[in-house]
Amino acid sequence: MSARLDLTGLTAAPGQVRGGVRLVPLVRDEPITDLRLHAELYDDGPGVVEVDRRTRYWSYIPHGFVATWSGDTAPTAAYGTSLGRAGEHGAPTRAPVRPHRRMARRVDGRRLRFLPLHLALEGYLALHFGGPTVVWEQWSQRAVRHGLSPREEQAYAGAEVRDLADALKVFEIHPGQCGVVVHVADALAAVFVVPHPDDYRALHPTLVADLYGELVHHYATYAAPVPEFRARLSDEHVRSLADLRAAARRQRADWARFHDGTMAAGLLDASYSVRRVHRVGDYTLSRFLPGFGLKRENHIGELITDHRGRTAYLKTFRLSEAQSRRGHLLDRLAGHDWHLPGAAASLGLTEAQLGLRLDSAGLGLLLREDVLARYRASAAGG
Repeated sequence: MSARLDLTGLTAAPGQVRGGVRLVPLVRDEPITDLRLHAELYDDGPGVVEVDRRTRYWSYIPHGFVATWSGDTAPTAAYGTSLGRAGEHGAPTRAPVRPHRRMARRVDGRRLRFLPLHLALEGYLALHFGGPTVVWEQWSQRAVRHGLSPREEQAYAGAEVRDLADALKVFEIHPGQCGVVVHVADALAAVFVVPHPDDYRALHPTLVADLYGELVHHYATYAAPVPEFRARLSDEHVRSLADLRAAARRQRADWARFHDGTMAAGLLDASYSVRRVHRVGDYTLSRFLPGFGLKRENHIGELITDHRGRTAYLKTFRLSEAQSRRGHLLDRLAGHDWHLPGAAASLGLTEAQLGLRLDSAGLGLLLREDVLARYRASAAGG
């Protein structure tokens, strides 16, 4: 199913700046009371998820989210975790692995445990995971037998994104706030939305343990501090407190329109391929993939929506240019039944050029070595 993100009922409030990080609060008109989220903390160390009988997903998974609905009163937990324990010489003494069954799993009648962000990342890693569906001569035996297994991508914990931890520490949480948009060097890095303000206050610190893409990490490392956007009210038509309040409301509305229409346009204006994962009472947990357009923003994510498609929960991850290229190439190959000449023609390339693009994108192991050598010789004029 193809759809756009619907943030009806959420309004962007004026952002706050810390170095290169801009945090923009999202405030709900009315909180959602029949769906609530809280954190489930896990032991230090990496986690492994049994996706199915033949597939395992490995990552650093510090916590899960538990969704409760229709009056469930499960308590909300505070967050706190670290990776590894220091030994005598400062090295981790062990790396315990915590197993998980499924990315999303109902634990009783009104509770659903899911792994935030990893649900979305696993969906991206599983993109055309089976590999070639037709055994054309160019594909290696490894590609035919094992597809894209193993498939891996690099990400950074929020603690490694410069200024993010400080920004979250000094961030002023607004009344009614149910989410935040994270901009790094004024590039949209992530969006986090929850149903209720109490959920946000409890889960706000988890942002520092979330995963962020390579592009976001580099922007935070090398970009200069971003400017603050300060409102300037003209006193020409302000004659009373009522006039001042009206002018302030107009400024907040102007800021919200500017943010949604300009700063977050790359996320909100795009159409996504949405796949349902689980029912959550009257709500639906899904994950989504972008169209993998080149030279533009590409975000993956997960969301919980009501029966009208409005967003109750949202978490996004911005892909790097390299990750977007891999998705783009895999989509084109799958769309042409993994026929290299046909996929190359659709991209305006020769077969050799497409083969070398696959190699530079980290997908060269899918091709037979002698075929790849022939492509390299052709590019070198040999």
